Amino acid sequence: MAPSPRRSSRKDASTLPSMSSTFWAIMILASLLIAYCNYNSYFGADNPQWLYMRHCPGCLQDAFELGQLAAGTCEIVTLDRDSSQPRRTIARQTARCACKKGQIAGTTRARPACVDARIIKTKQWCEMLPCLEGEGCDLLINKSGWTCTQPGGRIKTTTTEDQLDIS
Repeated sequence: MAPSPRRSSRKDASTLPSMSSTFWAIMILASLLIAYCNYNSYFGADNPQWLYMRHCPGCLQDAFELGQLAAGTCEIVTLDRDSSQPRRTIARQTARCACKKGQIAGTTRARPACVDARIIKTKQWCEMLPCLEGEGCDLLINKSGWTCTQPGGRIKTTTTEDQLDIS
């Protein structure tokens, strides 16, 4: 009589070691924890190259394309600070943005962002919400920039360079 197809009499067939399901659950969780820690050490807050990605879920795969930014995102390229004068800090930053059609690099919540080009063209700076939450925004008289007033009375003034050609 032929052997039953459900039974195997092969001695060379490898089987998993008999370990409890708790052991395998712990191994899987440990592997996930290690993967998570490695991910955060590269893409986390400690790596400024990826800071612009934190507000854009789903943009991560686009960033792997040879230095290209994902559409609608910005990154700070240079940041210079001058604190040589008392009670005054002059900061200058340059951002690189990959904006969608009809948008241009601007500032939202004190960070580089893509904003509606109309805001820049008309110099209505406060429409792009450049100040942090809780701060008040006011246009400078000559529309060359804006001020952000904190609740304690501290004022931050931002001016723009007029080198844009928006038609």
